Amino acid sequence: MGRGRREKIILSQDQRDRLESITRNGHAPAKKILHAQILLMADEGEHAPKKWTDSEIAAALSLHVNTVGRIRKRFLHHGEDSALERKVRETPPVPPKVDSAIEAHLLALYRSEPPEGKSDWSIRLLTSELKKRGIVTEISRETVRRTLKKNDSALRNQSAFASSTKR
Repeated sequence: MGRGRREKIILSQDQRDRLESITRNGHAPAKKILHAQILLMADEGEHAPKKWTDSEIAAALSLHVNTVGRIRKRFLHHGEDSALERKVRETPPVPPKVDSAIEAHLLALYRSEPPEGKSDWSIRLLTSELKKRGIVTEISRETVRRTLKKNDSALRNQSAFASSTKR
């Protein structure tokens, strides 16, 4: 990704000040600072102190030339914010084990009467019951605990409502 006529970056003084602020304050994430440095070095406007090529920028910042070209291209096609911020991951690296259907089964089970001889549902009991009923094939106690904790306020509100109606 060389530096062709179509790929020239010309920053306004305002953009340049913003990018310099990012590189100097030290409070931004490292990638954001690095991308701001790339854009400042790639600037070919009248305020640029030196005209850098992609390979010179890459050598100065210890990067690959394609990285510099990719940041340049992202700035030109999608703007300053896109070039500075990291792309948000669309899907998590590991898909969640508990989807909304399993979560609904778990909460319904938790709200139901515990098995005979038990006063309350324990995490282990819930885990084994989910497996026994075939709702899940494998699930850890920690996943069940986290799911219950996430829904704790809804469970407390439901139990408070139930106790207020018993009076």
